[in-house]
Amino acid sequence: MKKNKTEYPAATIAFYGPDDKHATKVVVAILSNATADPDPLRRWMGGITDVRADKKIGDEIQAFLAEHGVKQVVATDRIIGCPHESGQDYPDGIDCPFCSFWTKRNRFTHEIEE
Repeated sequence: MKKNKTEYPAATIAFYGPDDKHATKVVVAILSNATADPDPLRRWMGGITDVRADKKIGDEIQAFLAEHGVKQVVATDRIIGCPHESGQDYPDGIDCPFCSFWTKRNRFTHEIEE
């Protein structure tokens, strides 16, 4: 089995939304090497528009990737959580008061966890 080698700089793209159907936020992070912290990191918000279908946001993401010479991109294939940020949009240590869909839900499988 051939092991894939990551080429740097690499980027991650992740989608967030109030539920698993509508992405209102996309976050793109650039990684300069395997141990680097994401830097730069940029967020786009779509409001009522799903960011995955917003041409302007897509064009801006492409320009951002090109600007940083990204050689490889890893993206989520689904929405992976609430668009609000703990400690910024609501207090740390509690569930998001705006997105009840994600309460007790695994953000990758979307299954309810007890």
